[in-house]
Amino acid sequence: MNGQAVQRDGLSPAADSASAVSVRAAGEADVDTAAALFRGYLDFYEVDVEDPDAPRAFLAERIAKDESLVLLADVPETGTVGFAQVYRGFSSLSLRTAWVLNDLYVAPAGRRTGAGRALLREVLRRAREAGVSGVQLETAYDNTVAQGLYETEGFVREEFHVYFHDLG
Repeated sequence: MNGQAVQRDGLSPAADSASAVSVRAAGEADVDTAAALFRGYLDFYEVDVEDPDAPRAFLAERIAKDESLVLLADVPETGTVGFAQVYRGFSSLSLRTAWVLNDLYVAPAGRRTGAGRALLREVLRRAREAGVSGVQLETAYDNTVAQGLYETEGFVREEFHVYFHDLG
């Protein structure tokens, strides 16, 4: 997965301000939907998984044990189009409490809707509310947008190592 996690949605920094995208935490009833998106994520990054049920089993276990925060983005009349998976309480870069966002994907039907931005914003909002010192963003989301959202939520980039990978 090499730190690449989301396809760019092609939006300008303010383009989704009036968007109807809603983001919610996935529960056990959402495992099939989340797994289908996770499969799309793996396929896009050409990650071959021998067992076709492995993505579902992986996410089901993480959701059931509350080991990851899995967020889903819904777009009216389109359905669930994106997901983000955050590993909580872990950072290879800092001894401080941190979250790691490594999986963020928007399906083709959700591109240009603001779903990627809405997911990233919600991850950062929840991290701030949880009191973590930073979020390790191992994501291919647009650097300028990611940095702006990171700082908007009160995180200081210079105080925490943040990787912004840009597909551009």
